[in-house]
Amino acid sequence: MRILHTADWHLGKKLETFSRIEEQKAVLEEICRIAEEREIDVVLIAGDLYDTFNPSTEAEELFYKTLRRLSNQGRRPVVAIAGNHDSPDRIEAPDPLARECGIFFSGFPDSQIKDSVLESGVKVESQAPGFVEIQLPSCPYPLRLLLTPYASEQRLRMCFESDDKEQEMRDLLKKHWQSLADCYCDERGVNILLAHLFFADEGKVVEDEPEDERPIVHVGGAQVVFTGSIPAQIQYTALGHLHRCIRMGTVSRPVVYSSSPLAYSFSEAGQDKYVMLIEAEPGKEVKLEKIRLTSGRKLLRKRFDDIDECVAWLGQNQDTLLELTIVTDEFLTGSERKRLYAAHDGIVAVIPELRSMNDTSAENNKVIDQGRDIRELFKEYFISRNGQMPNQEIIDLFNEVLAENPNT
Repeated sequence: MRILHTADWHLGKKLETFSRIEEQKAVLEEICRIAEEREIDVVLIAGDLYDTFNPSTEAEELFYKTLRRLSNQGRRPVVAIAGNHDSPDRIEAPDPLARECGIFFSGFPDSQIKDSVLESGVKVESQAPGFVEIQLPSCPYPLRLLLTPYASEQRLRMCFESDDKEQEMRDLLKKHWQSLADCYCDERGVNILLAHLFFADEGKVVEDEPEDERPIVHVGGAQVVFTGSIPAQIQYTALGHLHRCIRMGTVSRPVVYSSSPLAYSFSEAGQDKYVMLIEAEPGKEVKLEKIRLTSGRKLLRKRFDDIDECVAWLGQNQDTLLELTIVTDEFLTGSERKRLYAAHDGIVAVIPELRSMNDTSAENNKVIDQGRDIRELFKEYFISRNGQMPNQEIIDLFNEVLAENPNT
């Protein structure tokens, strides 16, 4: 059985004012081609399908068109769960129609996908909340999926009917998964956990969440769910939330973040992005292949201390989105900024860094004398926050505020 694992599409996301929708169209087209060329049997999408609870019409249209193509007229089941950026109700809303197309949504940890038999011969059975079994006509054995979409601590307790306020949520999840695995996951099928949670190997360094990622509410007061909580019957754990491709767990039971398909913040600058291809058989170790995605503009952080050098480099690296730091003796002039933006259409931010700000001498670290004129203090504060002097318009505005508030 050939399974494709992807996650964190974040459809509709922008980088500051830059729309990424055309890049998202390109990379989802690439994922569809991979599914077709590699003859994938099942596609798993591990949450954060959209970037907001209320995505744009354009983002929704792209999502449904992509899933329709991935499902291949219902012959290739697509299973998608909600992440912390998704509205679980919105994710499940199209279920009656989507199910007929071989697309199955799970918005809540206790959601139960309805039994169905498709014209393609795909058979779906769901014996319990948070579990589904899929039988493909081309495969002599079933796929069993434990499904855990993102949910807050309160919602998880409601879903699992837990009244024990002291029990850590990682223990509650472990008990829930083990119960499902003991009931339904024997060695006559392929057994996979699909989840949108913050996982780590216990005792090892925890990967940071992306700097602009909405943090997952830490489960049960614990920062992470440990890979040791996953039942022994599970052959592969397909995760979403962290945007870097990360493999945890053991050789025989890998726990994997596939990565987002595009770099969505400058903390991901320079990262390669992937989907995971899993070849699985009952009772055997899975075979994994990282397939690197090539669509979309690379995010880069670059630092220069010469405007001419920077402009020359920009001309040679057009297909990128950039955060530039310019080291300078004085603030950037309007003409210098104009040169930079004229040289490249993907500059997201230009950060001036005054050399004087790097001077750590005692003179530059002296205690602020609050008896000095407030206008001079304002200028120093402005420089410390923005790396340059306020222009005359800002100074005039500050003076106007002072005039209206003489006791300030």
